[in-house]
Amino acid sequence: MPTPAISQDELKAQVGRAALAHVVPGEIVGVGTGSTVNKFIEALAGLRDQIKGAVSSSEASTERLKALGIPVFDSNAVEELAVYIDGADEIDGRGHMVKGGGAALTREKIVAAQSRRFVCIADASKRVAVLGRFPLPVEVIPMAARRVARQFAAQGGTARLRMKGDAPLVTDNGQHILDVTGLEIRDPLAFESEVNQWPGVVTVGVFAHQKAHVCLLATPEGVQTLTF
Repeated sequence: MPTPAISQDELKAQVGRAALAHVVPGEIVGVGTGSTVNKFIEALAGLRDQIKGAVSSSEASTERLKALGIPVFDSNAVEELAVYIDGADEIDGRGHMVKGGGAALTREKIVAAQSRRFVCIADASKRVAVLGRFPLPVEVIPMAARRVARQFAAQGGTARLRMKGDAPLVTDNGQHILDVTGLEIRDPLAFESEVNQWPGVVTVGVFAHQKAHVCLLATPEGVQTLTF
Protein backbone atom coordinates (compact mmCIF):
# COMPACT_ATOMS: atom_id res chain seq x y z
CA MET A 1 0.00 0.00 0.00
CA PRO A 2 1.36 3.49 -0.79
CA THR A 3 2.14 5.78 2.12
CA PRO A 4 -0.71 8.28 2.62
CA ALA A 5 0.18 11.84 1.66
CA ILE A 6 0.87 14.15 4.58
CA SER A 7 -1.33 17.25 4.61
CA GLN A 8 0.08 20.77 4.67
CA ASP A 9 -1.56 21.22 8.05
CA GLU A 10 0.29 18.22 9.50
CA LEU A 11 3.60 19.34 7.96
CA LYS A 12 3.16 22.71 9.67
CA ALA A 13 2.35 20.97 12.95
CA GLN A 14 5.48 18.80 12.67
CA VAL A 15 7.81 21.74 12.11
CA GLY A 16 6.05 23.74 14.83
CA ARG A 17 6.77 20.96 17.31
CA ALA A 18 10.37 20.63 16.10
CA ALA A 19 10.95 24.31 16.88
CA LEU A 20 10.42 23.64 20.58
CA ALA A 21 13.96 22.21 20.71
CA HIS A 22 15.27 25.73 20.02
CA VAL A 23 13.33 27.41 22.83
CA VAL A 24 15.66 28.37 25.70
CA PRO A 25 14.23 27.43 29.12
CA GLY A 26 13.84 30.36 31.50
CA GLU A 27 14.01 32.93 28.70
CA ILE A 28 11.53 35.05 26.77
CA VAL A 29 10.99 33.73 23.25
CA GLY A 30 10.32 35.83 20.17
CA VAL A 31 7.24 34.61 18.31
CA GLY A 32 6.34 35.45 14.72
CA THR A 33 3.12 35.42 12.74
CA GLY A 34 1.34 33.11 10.31
CA SER A 35 -0.25 29.70 9.91
CA THR A 36 2.95 27.75 10.58
CA VAL A 37 3.73 29.87 13.64
CA ASN A 38 0.22 29.21 14.90
CA LYS A 39 1.17 25.53 15.10
CA PHE A 40 4.31 26.49 17.02
CA ILE A 41 2.25 28.57 19.44
CA GLU A 42 -0.02 25.58 20.07
CA ALA A 43 3.02 23.42 20.82
CA LEU A 44 4.61 26.15 22.95
CA ALA A 45 1.67 25.98 25.35
CA GLY A 46 3.15 22.73 26.65
CA LEU A 47 6.30 24.63 27.70
CA ARG A 48 4.61 27.70 29.18
CA ASP A 49 5.78 26.81 32.71
CA GLN A 50 9.39 26.60 31.48
CA ILE A 51 9.64 30.04 29.85
CA LYS A 52 9.12 33.57 31.12
CA GLY A 53 6.86 34.45 28.22
CA ALA A 54 7.03 35.82 24.69
CA VAL A 55 7.50 38.95 22.60
CA SER A 56 5.06 38.82 19.71
CA SER A 57 5.27 40.29 16.20
CA SER A 58 1.52 40.81 15.69
CA GLU A 59 -1.75 41.42 17.46
CA ALA A 60 -3.03 38.08 16.14
CA SER A 61 -0.14 36.11 17.67
CA THR A 62 -0.44 38.07 20.91
CA GLU A 63 -4.08 37.03 21.22
CA ARG A 64 -3.22 33.37 20.59
CA LEU A 65 -0.39 33.40 23.13
CA LYS A 66 -2.47 35.04 25.83
CA ALA A 67 -5.37 32.66 25.20
CA LEU A 68 -3.00 29.77 25.97
CA GLY A 69 -1.75 31.37 29.19
CA ILE A 70 1.61 32.55 27.84
CA PRO A 71 2.57 36.05 29.09
CA VAL A 72 3.35 38.55 26.32
CA PHE A 73 5.90 41.31 26.93
CA ASP A 74 6.24 44.64 25.16
CA SER A 75 9.45 44.57 23.10
CA ASN A 76 10.61 47.78 24.82
CA ALA A 77 10.57 45.96 28.16
CA VAL A 78 13.05 43.32 26.96
CA GLU A 79 16.73 43.97 26.24
CA GLU A 80 17.45 40.91 24.10
CA LEU A 81 15.80 37.66 23.07
CA ALA A 82 17.65 34.37 22.86
CA VAL A 83 15.69 33.17 19.85
CA TYR A 84 13.03 34.34 17.40
CA ILE A 85 10.89 31.69 15.72
CA ASP A 86 8.93 32.65 12.63
CA GLY A 87 7.90 31.42 9.21
CA ALA A 88 8.81 32.67 5.74
CA ASP A 89 7.15 33.05 2.36
CA GLU A 90 10.46 32.23 0.67
CA ILE A 91 13.95 31.27 1.88
CA ASP A 92 17.07 30.86 -0.24
CA GLY A 93 20.21 28.78 0.25
CA ARG A 94 21.88 31.45 2.39
CA GLY A 95 19.02 32.03 4.84
CA HIS A 96 17.74 35.20 3.18
CA MET A 97 13.96 35.37 3.22
CA VAL A 98 10.89 37.10 1.85
CA LYS A 99 8.32 37.67 4.58
CA GLY A 100 5.15 39.67 5.06
CA GLY A 101 2.40 37.56 3.53
CA GLY A 102 0.60 38.02 6.83
CA ALA A 103 1.22 41.81 6.78
CA ALA A 104 3.34 41.75 9.97
CA LEU A 105 6.75 42.29 8.34
CA THR A 106 7.70 45.47 10.21
CA ARG A 107 7.14 44.05 13.66
CA GLU A 108 8.68 40.75 12.55
CA LYS A 109 11.86 42.55 11.51
CA ILE A 110 11.97 44.46 14.80
CA VAL A 111 11.72 41.29 16.88
CA ALA A 112 14.22 39.50 14.63
CA ALA A 113 16.72 42.33 15.16
CA GLN A 114 16.22 42.00 18.91
CA SER A 115 17.09 38.29 18.88
CA ARG A 116 20.42 36.47 18.97
CA ARG A 117 19.16 33.68 16.68
CA PHE A 118 16.45 33.48 14.05
CA VAL A 119 14.92 30.03 13.56
CA CYS A 120 12.77 29.88 10.43
CA ILE A 121 10.04 27.25 10.27
CA ALA A 122 8.65 26.47 6.83
CA ASP A 123 7.63 23.72 4.46
CA ALA A 124 9.79 22.62 1.54
CA SER A 125 7.74 24.61 -1.00
CA LYS A 126 9.15 27.84 0.48
CA ARG A 127 12.75 27.02 -0.47
CA VAL A 128 13.89 28.84 -3.63
CA ALA A 129 17.13 29.44 -5.51
CA VAL A 130 16.40 33.15 -6.06
CA LEU A 131 13.99 35.31 -4.08
CA GLY A 132 11.14 36.95 -5.96
CA ARG A 133 8.69 34.23 -6.98
CA PHE A 134 6.41 35.14 -4.05
CA PRO A 135 4.98 38.68 -4.33
CA LEU A 136 7.27 40.91 -2.26
CA PRO A 137 5.38 42.70 0.55
CA VAL A 138 6.41 46.28 1.23
CA GLU A 139 4.82 48.26 4.06
CA VAL A 140 4.37 51.90 3.04
CA ILE A 141 2.97 55.12 4.41
CA PRO A 142 -0.30 55.52 2.47
CA MET A 143 0.56 58.88 0.86
CA ALA A 144 3.70 57.35 -0.69
CA ALA A 145 2.10 54.21 -2.17
CA ARG A 146 1.84 55.39 -5.80
CA ARG A 147 5.31 56.90 -5.87
CA VAL A 148 6.88 53.75 -4.40
CA ALA A 149 4.94 51.68 -6.97
CA ARG A 150 6.51 53.80 -9.73
CA GLN A 151 9.98 53.15 -8.33
CA PHE A 152 9.37 49.41 -8.49
CA ALA A 153 8.04 49.77 -12.04
CA ALA A 154 11.37 51.35 -13.00
CA GLN A 155 13.04 48.14 -11.80
CA GLY A 156 10.68 45.91 -13.78
CA GLY A 157 8.31 45.14 -10.91
CA THR A 158 4.54 45.50 -10.71
CA ALA A 159 3.26 46.76 -7.34
CA ARG A 160 -0.36 46.31 -6.29
CA LEU A 161 -1.99 47.69 -3.19
CA ARG A 162 -3.13 44.86 -0.92
CA MET A 163 -6.85 45.07 -0.32
CA LYS A 164 -9.18 43.78 2.37
CA GLY A 165 -12.58 43.72 0.77
CA ASP A 166 -13.18 47.03 -0.97
CA ALA A 167 -10.61 48.99 1.05
CA PRO A 168 -6.83 48.88 1.40
CA LEU A 169 -5.60 46.50 4.09
CA VAL A 170 -4.37 48.40 7.16
CA THR A 171 -1.47 46.87 9.10
CA ASP A 172 -1.13 46.75 12.89
CA ASN A 173 0.97 49.90 12.43
CA GLY A 174 -1.76 51.77 10.53
CA GLN A 175 0.01 51.55 7.17
CA HIS A 176 -0.64 49.93 3.77
CA ILE A 177 1.03 47.03 1.94
CA LEU A 178 2.24 46.89 -1.66
CA ASP A 179 2.76 43.41 -3.13
CA VAL A 180 5.39 43.47 -5.87
CA THR A 181 5.70 40.85 -8.61
CA GLY A 182 8.16 40.48 -11.49
CA LEU A 183 11.35 40.78 -9.42
CA GLU A 184 14.44 38.57 -9.22
CA ILE A 185 16.29 39.50 -6.04
CA ARG A 186 19.79 38.20 -6.67
CA ASP A 187 21.54 40.44 -4.11
CA PRO A 188 19.13 40.50 -1.16
CA LEU A 189 21.41 42.54 1.11
CA ALA A 190 21.87 45.35 -1.41
CA PHE A 191 18.20 45.25 -2.45
CA GLU A 192 16.96 45.49 1.15
CA SER A 193 19.32 48.37 1.90
CA GLU A 194 18.24 50.28 -1.22
CA VAL A 195 14.47 49.92 -0.87
CA ASN A 196 14.53 50.74 2.83
CA GLN A 197 15.97 54.16 1.86
CA TRP A 198 13.05 55.06 -0.40
CA PRO A 199 10.94 57.81 1.22
CA GLY A 200 7.64 56.40 2.42
CA VAL A 201 8.84 52.80 2.76
CA VAL A 202 8.36 51.58 6.32
CA THR A 203 9.82 48.11 5.74
CA VAL A 204 10.59 45.94 2.74
CA GLY A 205 9.83 42.25 3.17
CA VAL A 206 13.35 41.07 2.29
CA PHE A 207 15.02 39.70 5.42
CA ALA A 208 18.71 39.67 4.52
CA HIS A 209 20.21 41.81 7.29
CA GLN A 210 18.01 39.83 9.72
CA LYS A 211 18.37 36.49 7.95
CA ALA A 212 17.70 33.05 9.39
CA HIS A 213 20.46 31.25 11.27
CA VAL A 214 18.59 27.95 11.10
CA CYS A 215 15.69 26.74 8.97
CA LEU A 216 13.53 23.81 10.02
CA LEU A 217 12.06 22.59 6.76
CA ALA A 218 9.02 20.32 6.81
CA THR A 219 9.14 17.61 4.12
CA PRO A 220 7.14 14.39 3.61
CA GLU A 221 10.25 12.54 4.79
CA GLY A 222 10.45 14.53 8.03
CA VAL A 223 11.87 17.81 9.30
CA GLN A 224 15.21 18.84 7.75
CA THR A 225 17.54 21.24 9.57
CA LEU A 226 19.41 23.76 7.44
CA THR A 227 22.13 25.88 9.08
CA PHE A 228 23.40 29.10 7.53
